[in-house]
Amino acid sequence: MSNLLDKYLFQALDAYPYNLEEAVESLNYALSYDEKNPIALCLLGQIYAESLKNYETAKEYYQQALAEDIYALDVYPKYINVLLWNEDYEEAEKLIDFALTVKGTDKAVLYLKKAILFEQKREYKKGLQCIKRAKENAYNTRFINDLKEEKRRIEEKMPEKKKAKKKVSKSSSKKSKKNKKKA
Repeated sequence: MSNLLDKYLFQALDAYPYNLEEAVESLNYALSYDEKNPIALCLLGQIYAESLKNYETAKEYYQQALAEDIYALDVYPKYINVLLWNEDYEEAEKLIDFALTVKGTDKAVLYLKKAILFEQKREYKKGLQCIKRAKENAYNTRFINDLKEEKRRIEEKMPEKKKAKKKVSKSSSKKSKKNKKKA
């Protein structure tokens, strides 16, 4: 029975996102063998979120997947995305904080999600702090470069007054360096 379940899961994973009909059909077969399979539930949640934009149904599938296995680590970032897209900020923050306590989760990705949460709430300083924490937990050069872009985007959204302070402090530090060289 496990072999058939795996077969249908692999078919669904292979078909998504290019052939949704085949993916859903394979998931239905997989769920007929194990209606609580976290991988199948997660992929159904992903289909409802990304392809159908039905966030409430997607949330239900993600909740079911995590209820079955809190160590279904791939579920957390996808579920958090749905909560952010649906503007369920309080729920997203709680899930991120919980996910950060689960052994094996990608802390860098979770801190990035938290930064995006704060960005959407227009709490830019908190967002930048989360980017810093994400960078501390990142062990991939490409991801670190992505974090630099995320940081730049958040900084550009900050009110002009705060931006001006940063520019002044940068230019004053350059002047102090020049004065030190002259001395």
